[in-house]
Amino acid sequence: MTPWEIPAVFAAGLAAGAVNTAVGSGTLITFPVLLATGLSPVTATVSNALGLIPGSVSGALGYRAELRGQRRRLLRLCAGALVGGLVGATLLLTLPASAFETIVPVLVGAALVLVAFQPLIGRRVRRRRENSPSRTRPDGGPLLLVGLTLASVYGGYFSAAQGVIYVSLMGMTLDESLQRLNAYKNVLVATVNAVAALFFLAVAHFDWPSVALIALGSALGGRAARRLSPRVLRTLIVTVGTVALIQLVRG
Repeated sequence: MTPWEIPAVFAAGLAAGAVNTAVGSGTLITFPVLLATGLSPVTATVSNALGLIPGSVSGALGYRAELRGQRRRLLRLCAGALVGGLVGATLLLTLPASAFETIVPVLVGAALVLVAFQPLIGRRVRRRRENSPSRTRPDGGPLLLVGLTLASVYGGYFSAAQGVIYVSLMGMTLDESLQRLNAYKNVLVATVNAVAALFFLAVAHFDWPSVALIALGSALGGRAARRLSPRVLRTLIVTVGTVALIQLVRG
């Protein structure tokens, strides 16, 4: 890693930690930066998953107040996230690298659309919940558990925008404030990243300098997230993610 790449990877981790805590989709910042340092897509993905864990934990700790009294519900949701994350991580290392390189531009494009339209999705979800309060259940029902498990498969494979998917699913099935849903999201993302990273530790190759830089940056960014504007973070994600998508399509 060159002297110029070191601060770039750290800054990407810092931004991703803040973005993941406040909005989701920090991978759309760290992933293209890691690719720019010369890492292969798979190595960049597994290194990113491990490096972002401190940021996810830091973000979850920042929402301690919203998580009080929610242990039973969180354990149920985290069980689905754990299973899904492990399946996604297995798919990443089982499928050929060429398949990943083909699928990633599609995933990045879909993630960018989700992030760009997140405010609209949030308004639609809130309106639907207000109009159909009887559809919500204390635990979200089978629909939420299955949906979060499938979203976690995606998260274990390639984590960009999984937080947006989590919040959308929970918003449709739980009668909770957006702040509490965001707190749940941070715990679920931390769970998926942790189980995927533990799996990768046994069988995959990491770029440890990148892991360390992203871990430090994301932990600091996760603590600062509440002070930043979601609109600014969303603009940053879409800008960096679009550049990454162009680079991936060009090959």
